[in-house]
Amino acid sequence: MRHNKKFNHLGRTASHRSAMLANMAISLIMHKRITTTVAKAKALKKYVEPLITRSKDDTTNSRRVVFSYLQNKEAIKELFSTVSEKVGDRPGGYTRIIKLGFRKGDAAPICFIELVDFDENMAKTTTKKKSTRRSRKSAKAEEVPAVEEQMTETPAAEEAPKAE
Repeated sequence: MRHNKKFNHLGRTASHRSAMLANMAISLIMHKRITTTVAKAKALKKYVEPLITRSKDDTTNSRRVVFSYLQNKEAIKELFSTVSEKVGDRPGGYTRIIKLGFRKGDAAPICFIELVDFDENMAKTTTKKKSTRRSRKSAKAEEVPAVEEQMTETPAAEEAPKAE
């Protein structure tokens, strides 16, 4: 039985898998976006998001813990300086996976994985107010009084010329 064995082995030995995920995490931190297969991107997301969460707390211990995973000083500097500043107020969900299609040679599904706060194109398009289910209700509640105010203002405006 394979109870509680959920992570994808990616057809590799444990040492090969850990080395591959570390290299991909370093590339993601340094370049902010990498192109890979969907399966590897999903595995990388589970690997790198706890490291980014750890980088919010810039202590010697957290740097050592992250270094034990990545083994790259430049990536650690980038993670603890640039990346942690941008994601400091975000509660999670630091990466985004966008599917691109299929690779020509073996028809593997391809995507790119990127750090959410570093994509300028998405930041420009999402400048409008974020909407959640709760904010929609409050937005509708805000719109209704505005309409009621307009209705009450127009009769008052009509009455003013009649009073003259």
